[in-house]
Formats: sequence, structure tokens, C-alpha cells
Amino acid sequence: MVSLPKIYQMFVTKDTLTEDAKVWIYPASRKFYPQELEALNEKLRNFVDGWKAEDPEFKASFSLEYQRFIVFFADEQAVLTNADIDAQVSFILGLEQTYELVLMDKMNVCFKQGDFVQYKDVKAFKKLLKDKSVSSKTVVFDNLVQNKYEFDTYWEVPITESWYSRFL
Repeated sequence: MVSLPKIYQMFVTKDTLTEDAKVWIYPASRKFYPQELEALNEKLRNFVDGWKAEDPEFKASFSLEYQRFIVFFADEQAVLTNADIDAQVSFILGLEQTYELVLMDKMNVCFKQGDFVQYKDVKAFKKLLKDKSVSSKTVVFDNLVQNKYEFDTYWEVPITESWYSRFL
């Protein structure tokens, strides 16, 4: 009888990870459509479950924030190789093609305007500031945060509390 390799479940809820859990944020150039969400969530779950399947200790999670940001979390103890990061990037590039949007450009500015999340290139955002269409109180998303604590505390902040404040 052939012995099959054990399949480990890598996915955990993000609340079970510590504040030091590693974070990667991919802002989408558009909101995911309601009809895309079920399949997208399944793809994200499958990726996380298979991301480091050879490591039974590896724990990771994901969330889809505002139907616009894909966020991966990985246990801070996880040893991630270049190949592991390449797998994540390759997965994201595949999503870009599947859903015909941009996820890899982290230097665009994402911000709230009322109940909506906007996505603009830096030049357009600077023009909005100049024209006073956004203010120092406008909430921006800092997609360069490094861990779960920073994500929970500093991801959504007024411009004045972010690195975007240099544009004021």
C-alpha cells in the first residue's frame, strides 16, 4: 500500500496570530465585484493552505479588507525563503491576470472618501491635496506596514499620522 504525504492545514484565523505576525498587503486598483468574492476567497484559502505545506508548524491567514485589499498574515516564527515569497508574488500576479486589475503597485495612494476607498497614483493624489479635495484629516492606508500590530494600529490613519504627510 502506498503511503500518501500528510496534508497540513496552514490556515488559521488572523486573531490567533500574535501582534508580531508578518503582514503583506496588496491593494487592488478596483474593488472586487460581489460575483468574484466567493471564488477569490477560495483561491486565497487554497493558497494559504498550500503555501508552506511541507512545514507542519507554519500558520498563516488572509483577509480581504473593503473588498479591495488582500492581506496575508504569517506567524512571526515562520522562516520564509525567497522561494516562499516568490510563490506569494506569483500567486498575486496570477490574480492580477484572472481579475484584470493591479495588485502589485504598492506606491499608489489608497484613501477614504466618505464611505468609499479611492485608489490614485501619487501625482493625482498630490493634485487632490493641492485642490483641497482631500485634507490632512483624510484617512489613508499605509500598505507598507510590516506586522499585525502595525496593521491593526497604523494601517488606516489620517494623512498627518502617515508617511504621506510629507505631501502636505
